Amino acid sequence: MSREENNKLKYTIALIAEFASRFGIGEKQAYNYLSRFKGLLHLAAYYDVIHTQSFDDAVDVMAQVCRHNGGGLVL
Repeated sequence: MSREENNKLKYTIALIAEFASRFGIGEKQAYNYLSRFKGLLHLAAYYDVIHTQSFDDAVDVMAQVCRHNGGGLVL
């Protein structure tokens, strides 16, 4: 695995954990939610931009993308 791939993987894991913490759900639930409502696809497509933002902003973006695609998690 290249260093870039390793960095992307670590960032994705950290973002999922932060998302889970923000919404009070388990990390597996957060992964499933982000996968189902296309948050992870959005992260993969826009990683270069998203990883430069704070985790708070990145979680907000992911939540907004998921809501746009039918997700129902709300603070």
